[in-house]
Amino acid sequence: MSINTTIRPGRAPVTPDGQLGPVRRHPGFGDPAYVRRRNAFVALADGLQVGEPSPPVTYTEQEHLTWRRAHATLLEVHRDAVCRAVLRARDAAPIPADHVPQHAEVGDRLDELTGFRFTPAGGPVPARRSLGSMARGYFHAVQYVRHPAMPLYTPEPDVLHDVFGHGTHLASPAFAGLYRRFGAAAARVADEDSLDLLSRVYWFSLEYGVAIEDDEVKAYGAALLSSYGELRHLRHADIRPWDLAAVAGQAYQAAGYQPVLYAVRSLDHLAAELRAFLDDFDGTTRARLGLPALAERGPTT
Repeated sequence: MSINTTIRPGRAPVTPDGQLGPVRRHPGFGDPAYVRRRNAFVALADGLQVGEPSPPVTYTEQEHLTWRRAHATLLEVHRDAVCRAVLRARDAAPIPADHVPQHAEVGDRLDELTGFRFTPAGGPVPARRSLGSMARGYFHAVQYVRHPAMPLYTPEPDVLHDVFGHGTHLASPAFAGLYRRFGAAAARVADEDSLDLLSRVYWFSLEYGVAIEDDEVKAYGAALLSSYGELRHLRHADIRPWDLAAVAGQAYQAAGYQPVLYAVRSLDHLAAELRAFLDDFDGTTRARLGLPALAERGPTT
């Protein structure tokens, strides 16, 4: 799940010939039956508190088919586009290939592996709640499935993004530890400016991060793991070396492919950078590290 109302995993629709199309034309916005079904899932999470179990749902055969198609296609493209350590985490994760899993079905096993569980979300979650829950071992996740007409693309996080993408991370003690560090950092601040800074670093690392492996760009971010089109077009993205000041000042694209990605030299480099940033994170971090002030950055797209 993305961590506030403006940070959304951006994926532009891919037509059958591989071309990008306007997000506004996605059938998920214009299909009344799909919107009603999605809204029913959203209603299930209304009023639930962090840590409450996700209500069990009955998925349709069409939703299971959409999951199977997307899951199989992602596994294929992962072979050449994803970091080896992430592939190992994915294979260790208790994520089924043949049906849409219940949150508890995956979360019970994740709890055994890393102490994480899913907690229900109906849509965007404020950064303070979303990030803060990670310190306690809870990750907000939705339960609805992307539109069946476009199983390889969703304009917003769905159960595949949350449970498959982030569930892969949360099967890994190393990644789970980074999620907890983001949560602990969020718990130490109260101002929106600090949460904004934290959100941007999260966005360009655990959501949209890439690393250099065998002299090639490989994905590790959860949003990329669940986005077939972005993985296929990874080599065409504007890849820049990881630089905290640049990340802090970079506007992210809320819908569509990310125009800029930041590459760490390795996952060990990622862990070192995030620990150095997060472990002492507080309301003075921006000034202390000389990072661009909020007023100096353009609006988030």
